[in-house]
Amino acid sequence: MRLALAQLNPLVGDLSGNTRMILKACEQAEAGKADLLLTPELSLWGYPPRDLLLQPERLNQQKEVLDQLCRDLDQRHSDLTVLVGAAIAIQDGRRPALYNAIVQVSRQGWRPVAHKQLLPNYDVFDERRYFRPGERSSSLVLDNGLRLGLTICEDLWVDTELQRERLSGPDPVAELINDAPDLLINLAASPFDASKPSLRQQLAARAAVRLNCPVVYLNQVGGNDELIFDGGSFLLNPKGEHLLQLPFCKEWFEIWDSEPSHQPALPLPLPLPPSDPRGLLFRTLVLGVRDYASKCGFKQALLGLSGGIDSALVAVIATAALGPEAITTLLMPSPWSSRGSIDDAKTLASRLGIASQTVPIASLMQSFGSSLAPALDGEPQGVTAENLQSRIRGTLLMAVANQQGQLLLTTGNKSELAVGYCTLYGDMNGGLAVIGDLYKTTVFALCNWLDSDDSSRCRDDFGLASQGELVGEAIRTKPPSAELRPDQKDSDSLPDYGELDALLKLLIEERRSGQALIAEGFSPALVERVERMLRRAEFKRRQSPPLLKVSPQAFGTGWRLPIAAA
Repeated sequence: MRLALAQLNPLVGDLSGNTRMILKACEQAEAGKADLLLTPELSLWGYPPRDLLLQPERLNQQKEVLDQLCRDLDQRHSDLTVLVGAAIAIQDGRRPALYNAIVQVSRQGWRPVAHKQLLPNYDVFDERRYFRPGERSSSLVLDNGLRLGLTICEDLWVDTELQRERLSGPDPVAELINDAPDLLINLAASPFDASKPSLRQQLAARAAVRLNCPVVYLNQVGGNDELIFDGGSFLLNPKGEHLLQLPFCKEWFEIWDSEPSHQPALPLPLPLPPSDPRGLLFRTLVLGVRDYASKCGFKQALLGLSGGIDSALVAVIATAALGPEAITTLLMPSPWSSRGSIDDAKTLASRLGIASQTVPIASLMQSFGSSLAPALDGEPQGVTAENLQSRIRGTLLMAVANQQGQLLLTTGNKSELAVGYCTLYGDMNGGLAVIGDLYKTTVFALCNWLDSDDSSRCRDDFGLASQGELVGEAIRTKPPSAELRPDQKDSDSLPDYGELDALLKLLIEERRSGQALIAEGFSPALVERVERMLRRAEFKRRQSPPLLKVSPQAFGTGWRLPIAAA
């Protein structure tokens, strides 16, 4: 059998456009004389379609595009069979009224052949709102007699030894043992976090050994809102060793021939994840920015450039994603901005080849102060005055972005967002928080990597200078500071970032209690302080722009704490 794998980047809700994408893959598969074409989970819809699934007209449109797909195959007298991810209606008057399904499509017509059994309802996933779980595992016998075991994404995640948590419910892999499939197929839409590439491979390898057959894992690629799907599809032999590996963070099409003489010679097992996780993280963030901008209709982006490390990293990512000609930066120095920060910002913009404009805000600060003096019985002081600077900058950035039709990128990191070290309607203004899921220590690590020789291949792939500094030593080594008052340092208001980030990871990603952490030896005063800041900042996070999720637990749709709570 010649098997075609289409690692696609669909646009959520664009059933017609996604069908055209699948048709293009069909043409490639036919040209390569493939027998079977695989597409990712919910490939007609893009993942996650969320409440678009509740619109009856879209479900009617799905039938139309599936019918058209069959007609197009028939007009070309194609013998190709295609497996497509779709949402199939259940006509029994109960809700949810859909299956997350695999549909078999050919010139003879289309029919559902598998229903997803394990429906994730944790973190960013909410599938039980829309789908009903399938009742049994499914096999599909092709005309050539080959038996395919069919699973959808979470149906493969059934190994309690490998997973931190496993959904309650059946074991779809175990149910296929008696069917003795010749090949197990898993169509997926699995978003990125750093641990997943290796974990997916391990889960698939266990399934291959249990069923004594090859396993194909086909993942969606591309950014959809806060989620970034990293692709990285692969095919394993019955021993769990790699026969085929597709790239990460790229749309890709590949044909695999089951005849041993036609199989590529790859080292077994192929190392997963890629040897440098920082490179994969950078590529994932670039993909997230590129797709968020393009899928929302933006061709240009704007950000405020301060000379600090956060805005520097965002500038590099945005330049790699959209190209230097599409990036504009504003430098908005106040009387407290150091000469070094201004020079560092200008040098970075020049190094990246991006446009920069300088708009001093001293006169605006004076105007705000004098205007507020009657209401405050004196000019603003302390945090109020500091926040005014941030809000002046946020207003200027929004005005420029509005006027020029640009996507405004915020530059705050996860550490700041966690403890509320950010200003509503100020530095939080924008349409996308690029590094809102990166702790400050990760920001430093990624910038250090970007300025090292290890990043040269990745930089070259994105048209960035492959030699020399990008971020710059001056930016990487200066003490972090918001520069909102004379000689201000982040350490004046926050614990050391190394201590803070270690504690935040435990509180946020592992949901550990403060009492448990104190019992393990953390300073009670530090734990109580950080817990208090984390809890009190919830109202800010609720009003923040969407961020690119790259960790197991990000702020956003998967973080659902109340604002008014004990």
